[in-house]
Amino acid sequence: MCIIDSGPFTLACHPQTPSQAIREIDVRVEEAKNGSLMLTFRLVGDISALRFPESRTSRRVDYLWQHTCFEAFVMAGEGPEYREFNFSPSGEWQVYDFRAYRNARMQERGLENEPSPGIKVHRIMDRLELAAEITQGLLPHGRPLRLGLSAVVEDADGKLSYWALRHPPGKPDFHHTDAFALLLEKI
Repeated sequence: MCIIDSGPFTLACHPQTPSQAIREIDVRVEEAKNGSLMLTFRLVGDISALRFPESRTSRRVDYLWQHTCFEAFVMAGEGPEYREFNFSPSGEWQVYDFRAYRNARMQERGLENEPSPGIKVHRIMDRLELAAEITQGLLPHGRPLRLGLSAVVEDADGKLSYWALRHPPGKPDFHHTDAFALLLEKI
């Protein structure tokens, strides 16, 4: 596996959605020789104070961001098109295409024949790790790639906190281009 400035990259909690249970969330980014992008999210904190969905069969599911979910927004070049990936600790996932900022979803052309993202989840004492492999065929075509890495975390009472590499001004908004804070060049 070839590493692209692997990090870890620390996600910041949005100031309007604090969480007392989470000490930190970080992400490692790696690119395999076959072009797959490997993301490893690591959440550290009081795991018993958080709500995680039960493990399920890996499949596409909408609205994963309504509960604990790790996300990657990927734009080729200057866009404006981008792709949103959602990875749930349940093993479920989703991918959406956008024409531009929050513009109506486009049909995921040609993605139906691509392998689903590989997701592995480990809980160890005070942390949860989710590793996701995005195959080259699922990534937008072109370089450089601009990434927005983020997480939505649900506490035991159902309250959500929003985490990202960078937050634009105002309410949490992972779709805003200011959130696409990591630039990956071709290796």
